[in-house]
Amino acid sequence: MSASDRPAGRRAPGIVVAVVAALALAVVVFAAWAGTVMMGERPAAIAAWRDDAVTIEPLGDGRFDAFREGLVITPDDPSGEGLVFLPGARVDPAAYLWKLSGVAAESGLTIVVPRPAWNLAFFDARPASAYTALVPGIERWWLGGHSLGGVRACQLADGPDASDAGVVGLILFGSYCANDLSQTDLAVLTLAGEFDGLSTPEEIAAAAGNLPPASTTVLLPGLNHAAFGDYGVQSGDGAATVESDTARREIAEAVARFTAASAG
Repeated sequence: MSASDRPAGRRAPGIVVAVVAALALAVVVFAAWAGTVMMGERPAAIAAWRDDAVTIEPLGDGRFDAFREGLVITPDDPSGEGLVFLPGARVDPAAYLWKLSGVAAESGLTIVVPRPAWNLAFFDARPASAYTALVPGIERWWLGGHSLGGVRACQLADGPDASDAGVVGLILFGSYCANDLSQTDLAVLTLAGEFDGLSTPEEIAAAAGNLPPASTTVLLPGLNHAAFGDYGVQSGDGAATVESDTARREIAEAVARFTAASAG
């Protein structure tokens, strides 16, 4: 009897086993891919730790690998406002330490950088309030992020709990909103890198219709996509023409000007 002549009931178990095995393999491959993150460059992280203008603490409970959950950057002169900053896809939160410590020191923002589920913000179902609750005592919050982290921040800003969580606006690094926020009263700052090859200035401009009319976009000369963090070269990106310290200063000054102008 040929395989085609066998009863369908006899073939079914083999098909099920094959499907389950393929799905299991896909899960393993995805888990390995998502778990391979772009780590922060050590010199930049050390410089952030040595910055006397900020304090860096883990979101964890202080046990081994407490930074697994993310980190909090607290400025010595806090403004009373906070920023939840979602990392780009498969980028370690610590890769933003140097740039965001500059933002915290210049603007006074207390910055929460959580590690998303699977290192991909899109797979993290937590609402905005789950992030803002991580640092009690702050009533006015900004949501933001880099690349796909910024796209997810836009979604959270339109969530049912955003207003109650104290969300007043968005701060996007090399990112843009895919959902329509044009009818909201959110204050939005978008920082675009001149040589960003992954979220190009043209793509950011094309998506501007999803933002409230009074939104602000700042083009930062010389920055590429990876220059918003410190994690090395990223495939498909352009080449930065400024040093990391220069990029840090430009980012920090742009955010500080914007939040000061938007102060309630």
